[in-house]
Amino acid sequence: MTLFDYIADRWDRLALQSWLHVSEVVQSTLLAAVLGVLIGVAVYRSPVGSAVATGLASTILTIPSFALLGLLIPVFGLGPTPAVVALVLYALLPITRNTIVGLAGVDPAVTDAAKGIGMGRLAVLTRVELRLAGPAILAGMRVATQMLMGIAVIAAYAKGPGLGGEVFSGLTRAGSANATNQALAGTLGVVILALLLEGVYFFIARFTVSRGIRG
Repeated sequence: MTLFDYIADRWDRLALQSWLHVSEVVQSTLLAAVLGVLIGVAVYRSPVGSAVATGLASTILTIPSFALLGLLIPVFGLGPTPAVVALVLYALLPITRNTIVGLAGVDPAVTDAAKGIGMGRLAVLTRVELRLAGPAILAGMRVATQMLMGIAVIAAYAKGPGLGGEVFSGLTRAGSANATNQALAGTLGVVILALLLEGVYFFIARFTVSRGIRG
C-alpha cells in the first residue's frame, strides 16, 4: 500500500486526529498567552523581575519533553491534561519574553502623551502599551505555536490527543505492514497543519496590526 492509499483509506481517523492536534496546540497557546502576558505586564518595568521571569521560563524549556511528561503523569494521570500542562509551560518563554520586550520598547513619549490627555494607568496599559506591543506578542505566540506542533507529537507518550499516536504507533511497529506509512502520515499531517497555522497567523497580523505599527 502506498502512502497515498494509506491516507485515503484512513482519512476519517486521520482527519479527527488532525483536528484534535490543532485544537490541543491552539488551546495551549491561548492559555500560555494569557499567562505570559500577565507575567510580562507584572514584571516589564523591573529589570530584575524581567530577568527572573525569563530565566524561569527558559529553565522549563530546557527540560526534555519525556522527562516533563514523566513528572506530570503521576500528578494528572494519562490523557489530555498532562499534555496541555506541558505544552503551556513550554509556550511560556517566547510569549513572556516578547511581551516584556514589546512593552519595554514602547516610546515613553507616547505614554506620557496618553497620561497628559487624562488616561489612567490601566487605560494607558490596555489602550496604548499593549496595542503597541501587540506585534511582538503575536510573534511570540507564532513561535510558540510552531514549537508546540512538534512537542504535541511527543505528548502522545502521556496518551495526549493528536497525530502523535500515529507517529508513535508506526515507529513501535517498525518493520510490519504499513508501519512506515503510519509514521509518515502522522508526520506529514503535523507539517501541513503547522504551515496552515502559519498562514492563519499571517492573516491575523495583516488584519489586526495597523499599517503604521507594522512599519
